[in-house]
Amino acid sequence: MLRRNSWVFVIVLIIFVLALAVVFPIEKGTLFGKKIQFGLDLQGGMHIVYLADLSGLESDQHADALEGAKAVLENRINPLGVTEPVIQIQGEDRIVIDLPGVDISDKEKERLARVDMLEFGELITGNETAKWENERGKWKPAVAVIDGEEKALTSRYFKTNTFVAQDSFGRIELHFEWDEEGSKISEQVTGRLSVNKDPMAIFDGDEALRGESGNPVAPTVQSTILDRGVIQGLSIQDAQRLSGQLNFGRLPLPLEIIFDQTISPILGADFVGMSVKAGIIGLLLVILFMTLYYRISGLLAGIALIFYGILVLAIFKLWPGFTLTLAGLGGFILSIGMAVDANVLIFERMKEELRAGRTLGAAIEAGFSRAWTAIRDGNITTLIVCLILFWLGSSIVSSAAVQGFALTLAIGVVASMLTAIIVTRTLLRLFVGTSLAHRIQLFSPHLGRKE
Repeated sequence: MLRRNSWVFVIVLIIFVLALAVVFPIEKGTLFGKKIQFGLDLQGGMHIVYLADLSGLESDQHADALEGAKAVLENRINPLGVTEPVIQIQGEDRIVIDLPGVDISDKEKERLARVDMLEFGELITGNETAKWENERGKWKPAVAVIDGEEKALTSRYFKTNTFVAQDSFGRIELHFEWDEEGSKISEQVTGRLSVNKDPMAIFDGDEALRGESGNPVAPTVQSTILDRGVIQGLSIQDAQRLSGQLNFGRLPLPLEIIFDQTISPILGADFVGMSVKAGIIGLLLVILFMTLYYRISGLLAGIALIFYGILVLAIFKLWPGFTLTLAGLGGFILSIGMAVDANVLIFERMKEELRAGRTLGAAIEAGFSRAWTAIRDGNITTLIVCLILFWLGSSIVSSAAVQGFALTLAIGVVASMLTAIIVTRTLLRLFVGTSLAHRIQLFSPHLGRKE
């Protein structure tokens, strides 16, 4: 038992050191170099609500149209340099955008919602005027002459049936199809480009579409493309994203700004600073109380509580897309109280076992095993509430604050349950077999007389 506990202690210590490296420095952790993303209520920024005009679409097209508009908005926001923007579909006809840490102009707000096409471009080889320029070179619109009229190859000619698949070798393929007029333009454009050499890039307004790597999406032409074709060389994420944007390559429905708000970052920064100070003071007071009342057991619970706090902050930094809001901060603080509550249940059970005359080792094992059912049931019911809140926040209420509270509380509950059961227990077991184990009064409040 002692040898196994030593291994558990080593694992806990390693996890704690790694979590410390992820968390500190707060601005950019030593390990992975990540920072906690704050929401608008803590960091400040822009909150914009767009109303979609769905009157020109059939009812069964509404969901796909909104998803397509969301994908286009995401691509247009990337050049603004916003870290972790939040773009959500709210209700049946609204798209909500939160841009932490930035303040954009009215012109940029309107640009985000403009209705225009994705355009295809080809590299310039001579002295022609460039419409776009990026690290891949200078680009001009890919055009063809149809019935004596010059027409550019744009997303207006796509049929909304693109899809992602894999070939027999497991390579990702994006399948697409042109309408009749698009087939004629594509035949001319791809027919004059060099096979396996010349790329075609895709542009949204003034910016090139870019993949997750940050590089422009510019597939190389493999052959003359008539009515349908395949794009290879994309990651699964890029292929799925591009498929959605080609299905609705322009904003498939007009968007109107119905609400926008600039939130001051000064108030947010002040609140974060005060919250950190309040959290540290509160944590020290909890540890002081636990130590005075439960003595060594309480002190070890305080150490486990510090481990819990560092672990949760590390999870916040590493969780993809996680944004800490004021409501989420409340959920985190609430979960700290639940972590202490679990230790109180355990120590009270230990006190009963010690009062019955058991040794420290037996009291530790009995106390944890008998308190476990109450801790488990209490945390499961809390997690069920978290699931309900998260569902409400993502559908009926459509509130990022509700989702943030539910997510942070759920993370905290799971982490607090594990630290209370594993970390505190592991630390207590280290004293079994030592001379201090015979001084029972050091591990529990006044036991009273044995009946």
